[in-house]
Amino acid sequence: QVQLVESGGGLVQAGASLRLSCAASGRTFSNYVMGWFRQAPGKQREFVAGIRWSGASTYYADSVKGRFTISRDNRKNTVYLQMNSLKPEDTAVYYCAAKLGNVRYVSVEYSDWGQGTQVTVSS
Repeated sequence: QVQLVESGGGLVQAGASLRLSCAASGRTFSNYVMGWFRQAPGKQREFVAGIRWSGASTYYADSVKGRFTISRDNRKNTVYLQMNSLKPEDTAVYYCAAKLGNVRYVSVEYSDWGQGTQVTVSS
């Protein structure tokens, strides 16, 4: 099991940037695929971005492609989500998640979750 703690959320205006961090502890972090998901009020949790254990392969939802960048530092056991050009529709609770194997876009495939961090983008 991997313990995950997100940070970096906040309230920003449209067009601003934020960087989320997710610190991991427990099992060997570098063995895990990491994903970022988000959930807006009244909506299902959705995939935002994923990264393989080496960091060489990244995956994005179409809605964030070109604006968000996922990265990881296995020495620091941390995964990041750089969010640029934020829009009001990006408002949600953002969660990081971990799994073994390959990146998947479905939340139930992930075994470990953080508590979430709120991102609010005002227009």
